[in-house]
Amino acid sequence: MKKIFIILLVLYISPAINAQTDTTKIEQYCQIIATPRLLSNRVTIDIDFGEERSIWRDNRLKTYDGKLKKFNSVIDALNFMGRDGWAFINAYPVSVGSGVVYHFAFKKTFFKTDT
Repeated sequence: MKKIFIILLVLYISPAINAQTDTTKIEQYCQIIATPRLLSNRVTIDIDFGEERSIWRDNRLKTYDGKLKKFNSVIDALNFMGRDGWAFINAYPVSVGSGVVYHFAFKKTFFKTDT
C-alpha cells in the first residue's frame, strides 16, 4: 500500500514540476554604428542594444574584467558579434554631411526571462 501511495504521489507531482519551465523564445535586435573619425582612416564603433541612454550612466560595452571594449576595425566588431551568437541581418550606409555612417543590424534568440 505504501508503494502504491508513493507512485501515485510521484505521478501527481511530476506534471507540476514540468510546468514551471518556460521555454518561450524571443528575438532581440541590435545595431553596430561605424562613424568615421575626423582626419583619420579609423572609425568609432557604437553598439546599440536599444537600452535607455543617460548622461548619468555609462552604457558603453565592457569586457568581462570591466575594461572598456575597443575594436580595431569594423570587421573586428562584426567578428565579436558573430562569436557572441548574433546573426547578421542587414547593412546600410547613411550619408551624414561629407561622410558616410555605416549601420549593421543583428538579431539573437534568447529564452524569455521574467525580469
